[in-house]
Amino acid sequence: MTSPRVPGRAYIVGGAVRDALLGRPVHDRDWVVVGATAQQMIEAGFRPVGRDFPVFLHPLSGAEYALARTERKTAAGYRGFAVHADPGVTLEQDLQRRDLTINAMAQDEQGNIVDPWGGRRDLEQGLLRHVGPAFAEDPVRILRVARFAARLPRFRLHPDTLQLMRDMVIAGEVDALVPERVWQEMARGLMEDAPRRMFEVLRDCGALARVLPELDALWGVPQRADAHPEIDCGEHQMLVLQAAAAARAPLAVRWACLMHDLGKARTPAELLPRHIGHEARSVRLAAAVAERLRVPSECAELAAVVCAEHGNVHRSLEFGAAATLRLLQRCDALRRPRRFELVLQACRADHLGRGGDWPARPYPQEPRLLAAQAAALEVDAGAVARQALQRGPGARAEGQGEGQGEAQGEAQGEAQGEAQGEAQGPAQAIALAVARAREQAIEQALGARPAL
Repeated sequence: MTSPRVPGRAYIVGGAVRDALLGRPVHDRDWVVVGATAQQMIEAGFRPVGRDFPVFLHPLSGAEYALARTERKTAAGYRGFAVHADPGVTLEQDLQRRDLTINAMAQDEQGNIVDPWGGRRDLEQGLLRHVGPAFAEDPVRILRVARFAARLPRFRLHPDTLQLMRDMVIAGEVDALVPERVWQEMARGLMEDAPRRMFEVLRDCGALARVLPELDALWGVPQRADAHPEIDCGEHQMLVLQAAAAARAPLAVRWACLMHDLGKARTPAELLPRHIGHEARSVRLAAAVAERLRVPSECAELAAVVCAEHGNVHRSLEFGAAATLRLLQRCDALRRPRRFELVLQACRADHLGRGGDWPARPYPQEPRLLAAQAAALEVDAGAVARQALQRGPGARAEGQGEGQGEAQGEAQGEAQGEAQGEAQGPAQAIALAVARAREQAIEQALGARPAL
């Protein structure tokens, strides 16, 4: 099949032009077509896919071709637009509706750059500048600008653009954003090399207090300087996030880092700078955020574990075998070993994301807990269960005697109440035996002292 001829004049637009001028890899190319109708595109073999405006897929490459269009604001929010596309819309008019000047350039089929709004100049000067007043019509652009600040951390936000964003927040435009779009832009920004810049920009314009007030509340809340030389809770959250980004951590880990200390903003003033019980408060707040923004379950579940257990992970060098096993079980490390690795990644970022010499300090908790996890997983629970049944419900597990109260408590927790009553005797015996076998494996692997 021969490649179809594009009706009218086709131009590469947006990010592909920007990234090429920056010397960055170009992965996708979007095209805009000037001087053509939707019917002409269909007759040329292009497949229509746009619901809100005329977009077509190239029949061979799958690249997107959109007809040049203008937009007119008709209602609040990012969906409140009337779209006008016809052969009379010029390339300059199409580029004028875009958010930033660096995204409002085009390239023709001969490689010539079309730059009516000064995007090339702003690229050279490292400036994020809005194209024109139409920027204020779409609140998603606030999130996009913040995301571009994370992608291009050396770029400055033009003062006029920052002021326009502040005016939009005051006007309530941000409140019209739907949760899915907030999450989409935030997730993309989190995966950039400098995600803290996204939240700095959102905070500077006032949008963070509207889309993520739980995070915004952390700035100005103090911590103990011995454990947190950076003192400010908001700054700590950003340092942790950057530590995760430096480690090329996946999205779920970065989200967990962003959520892990939310509860510190709710610490009673009389307790400051200590934050007793902040873990449980963080769990509740992170769950509320996840529900509001419709965060994917993988991210929400990891954040819940990290919020609840990061303090215990940090203190785990003090734990004996039984306490270590309890920690593994609370983190579901034996059923979901890969997720436990992500929990430890987030905890390591929490350790490194502090002021002073903390970024240079080792984090032995991570390899120690991974060794304990591996040892516990080596235990053949089925074989241990069969041996326990053969001994009978009244027999002690091997090695069980004085000082085994913690193992009993752990096993009872594992049995989740099934051991209550005579009918559950075998279940209790099995749970006790498996817990003790795992403790012994952990003690042998780590040379751990008796359980605390």
